[in-house]
Amino acid sequence: MKRRDVIALLGTAVLGWPLVAHAQQKDRVRRIGLLLGATEENDPLAQARITAFRQGLAALGWSEGRNIHIDYRFAGGDADRIRTYAAELVNSAPDVIVANSSPVTAALKQATSTIPIVFAVVNDPVGQGFVASLAHPGGNVTGFTLLEFEMVGKWAELLKEVAPNIRRTMLLFNPVTAPFSTTVVHELQSSSANLGTELSVRAVHDPAEIEPAIAAFAREPNGGLISGNDVFTVANRRLILGLAERYQLPAIYQYRQFAAEGGLMSYGPDTVDIFRRSATYVDRVLKGEKPADLPIQAPTKFEFVINLKTAKVLGLSIPTTVLARADEVIE
Repeated sequence: MKRRDVIALLGTAVLGWPLVAHAQQKDRVRRIGLLLGATEENDPLAQARITAFRQGLAALGWSEGRNIHIDYRFAGGDADRIRTYAAELVNSAPDVIVANSSPVTAALKQATSTIPIVFAVVNDPVGQGFVASLAHPGGNVTGFTLLEFEMVGKWAELLKEVAPNIRRTMLLFNPVTAPFSTTVVHELQSSSANLGTELSVRAVHDPAEIEPAIAAFAREPNGGLISGNDVFTVANRRLILGLAERYQLPAIYQYRQFAAEGGLMSYGPDTVDIFRRSATYVDRVLKGEKPADLPIQAPTKFEFVINLKTAKVLGLSIPTTVLARADEVIE
């Protein structure tokens, strides 16, 4: 065999295998885990978020059945299921996991320090210890935040505008699934003092505690309800909505789905848009970028929704100035 043929053969052996391996890596189906903390599989909110996530991936060239496989889990606001599903997804060793909510992100971060995690709809990731900083997350976690705490006072202000007779407001939340609640309470206390209203803080840990809490608060007149923004209240939103109507309490919620399902009004980030945007980070991770180098992203779209049917049931006349600011009015 001639020397040049030997060199060519060695070149194929040395260079060929990496090239083949690279081609195989490029062509293989990538695996994504997706764990939603608050919703069940057939929940309209879950389906809207998943659809947006898929659309975001499709716009970047990823589609299920062709080059990605998505493994879905729905925890329905149950802390035990969150931990179980987090462990299942980590054990399946996907290329990246999308975490919806603070409890889900906490469970996944505890379960793995190597698999990339992209969170969506999470509050205060630095304060909760998920990342080192917003600009430089470090570790294996990055993602998209939900609540800008400066906007919390707006909930109390909008409630007062819509129902001027309110003298008392109650914040209903679960401290276990809302570890960021201390900051929320602080912001609401400040805004309530400026509005001349009294803030009552009621922590609930189980669905059975929700009705007694609302019923006790509603015994006195001129009250309004502020629903916390955590997986517990989302999972139990139909119960909360029904009780607010039964006890004739004007109420405000963060997520549009509450207003769409009968709540008086909602004001907060567009979570469907957040899920669509989260696909961009999944794409970048699948293409080799590290979560540690991807800065935390804040919401860019917000929505204020008013349900006029519910306002009528509560005997409220929504001021035209408020209606003019609404992004959506349900009639």
